[in-house]
Amino acid sequence: MNDLLIWHNPNCSTSKYAVAQAEEAGAEFEVRKYMLKSGRPERAEIVELLGQLEDPATDLVRRDAKFKKYGLTDSDVDTPAKVADVLEDHPELLQRPVLVRNGVAIIGRPKDRVPPFVA
Repeated sequence: MNDLLIWHNPNCSTSKYAVAQAEEAGAEFEVRKYMLKSGRPERAEIVELLGQLEDPATDLVRRDAKFKKYGLTDSDVDTPAKVADVLEDHPELLQRPVLVRNGVAIIGRPKDRVPPFVA
């Protein structure tokens, strides 16, 4: 049984780092390629992830050029429910990587958060 889940974007160096650290630690893990159509999370999964997240819910949303392109502002993601709505519509805005173990989730940024979590 995998005890670690990594929400992974293979095009992201920080996300690749998290996978490499899990491999190096010898952790059994599953990779969730959430950017693929078949891996996109449903709202219920996002809500569950938010309930496990040690970080503030709003931190789960990337504030990048796409965020601005979609016309979003911080007030659009200032509650867990709003975060779930935005990520359901725009899974590409999910901060990455996200690591989940034993009912606890963290955002793997900065990178130094990853090794102790996967060990």
